[in-house]
Amino acid sequence: MDPGVLVVSVVVLLFSLTVHEAAHAWAADRLGDPTARLLGRLSLNPVVHIDPVGTLLLPAVAIATGAPLIGWAKPVPVNTSRLRRYPRDYMLVAAAGPASNILIAVTASLALRLMPLTPLGLGGLGVAEPTFALATTALQLNLLLAVFNLVPVPPLDGGNILGGVLRGRLSERYELIRPWGVFILYALMLSGTLRYIIAPPYALLARLLTL
Repeated sequence: MDPGVLVVSVVVLLFSLTVHEAAHAWAADRLGDPTARLLGRLSLNPVVHIDPVGTLLLPAVAIATGAPLIGWAKPVPVNTSRLRRYPRDYMLVAAAGPASNILIAVTASLALRLMPLTPLGLGGLGVAEPTFALATTALQLNLLLAVFNLVPVPPLDGGNILGGVLRGRLSERYELIRPWGVFILYALMLSGTLRYIIAPPYALLARLLTL
């Protein structure tokens, strides 16, 4: 990977993961649970959200192997007993993360549409190309993060949303797989199956935002 592209990708990924987790914390706080805010997680400081595996190891492996650059940050703690309407509010908290990534992707798409076709100059330096690369990377990475996090496997947001939808015996059985969710996720990634789950919705959203 080109060093410039690599730097842009890592910066955009770190920013996007930070916004994702801050969105969880903001939603939880608005819905009655201040736990994340009191722990300093309602913040755009990336340091408080770094997860050793999802934020550091997985992106490093992706860079070394040429796999898609993806990852996750340290999960925001949510005290469900303090939410005003559980499980509805818990589902909204879970959805806030992917929704923030979709919002960033839409913003990047609008920026690309408004970007002039002629090169821009700033003090003799061309700024159109790096700005275009930044917006394109933000669009692609955030769509990927949104779709990835909506995969219905705990501890991903999609798993938490599905867990809130299910009721009765189905919910009880689903909760039995939660301790194994990370292993299921790694099995999907290592087997290549995750690519086939993510690719169709990613391609659809990408087409909609680049029409």
